[in-house]
Amino acid sequence: MGSEAMAMTAFISLSPRTSLIHRSFISAKAFQSSLRLKPFNSPVILRNPVVHISASSMSIEAAPEKFSKQSFLDRRESGFLHFVKYHGLGNDFILVDNRDSLEPKVTPEQAVKLCDRNFGVGADGVIFAMPGINGTDYSMRIFNSDGSEPEMCGNGVRCFARFIAELDNIKGKHSFTVHTGAGLIVPEIQDGGKVRVDMGQPVLNPSDVPTKLPANKDQTVIGSELQVNGLTWNVTCVSMGNPHCVTFGTKESQNLRVDELNLAEIGPKFEHHEMFPARINTEFVQVFSRSHLKMRVWERGAGATLACGTGACAVLVAAVLEGRAEKSCTVDLPGGPLEIQWNEEDNHVYMTGPAEVVFYGSIPL
Repeated sequence: MGSEAMAMTAFISLSPRTSLIHRSFISAKAFQSSLRLKPFNSPVILRNPVVHISASSMSIEAAPEKFSKQSFLDRRESGFLHFVKYHGLGNDFILVDNRDSLEPKVTPEQAVKLCDRNFGVGADGVIFAMPGINGTDYSMRIFNSDGSEPEMCGNGVRCFARFIAELDNIKGKHSFTVHTGAGLIVPEIQDGGKVRVDMGQPVLNPSDVPTKLPANKDQTVIGSELQVNGLTWNVTCVSMGNPHCVTFGTKESQNLRVDELNLAEIGPKFEHHEMFPARINTEFVQVFSRSHLKMRVWERGAGATLACGTGACAVLVAAVLEGRAEKSCTVDLPGGPLEIQWNEEDNHVYMTGPAEVVFYGSIPL
């Protein structure tokens, strides 16, 4: 499938009693390009198609010719939630224009249903773009796929930045301030669809992470032993506004092969460990060189995800503290690479990576 088919517009209706029964898709560039479909071995080229999918059939017909992203974003019909789905390296989110209120348009219970990948839209979380407070340009809140509310999300804030740029028709390089549960975050829209984010200073004091593990070096938890699943893991604890436990291996083996981990088995045991009173995001890290790391993540409230921006930042901080890496690294995640830098001048961590639109949608609430 060509790149012109990667971003799509979806109008989605859910039956309250059954599974997803109807979807209509329009390419996000429907007003200027065509969608190329390749069923079996014979290509079919259609101009601005709409694909109707039901439980028993699929049909294709012409799409409205006057579709535009801006007109879609301006919709205000009552009873419907209009959204745009984005992903940052496969970590996907439902973005909601909530700039008229500090009260989310969706409850945590509704967010769980929206995030369901079989009976809903499908996402790792729902993000709300809200009015700024305390002098910031905007506020950001997020509900995880389990309905919990994290302080912040690194991949999510990049998607948030691209969403704001689209809502306010911002062109070229531009930065703005965002109030989050983790404090002030400053994303900068860059060329080529990437976003650079000032993630602030890492927090290392155990009680602030938080973790019950005792400090073992300069009031930090670095390479401490943690019993999980019958093994002794060496862990370093970092908060990037949300709590992270980073491990490069066990006491017996410090050379993790992260692709060989059974994340679904081990991840929840870290997340709900008694040493982490607010639960924990856990990163398992493989070191290729002092400037190249690879990680897999089990996210608090979302499980195994393809990417975690705050987690990649925590991984770099932990790698530096353990003497495994320099302060600027490429961190490979299942969804792709992020560039992470820990700046010596201001002690802030900076994350650079992509955020891409997937489709535009409406769903009755």
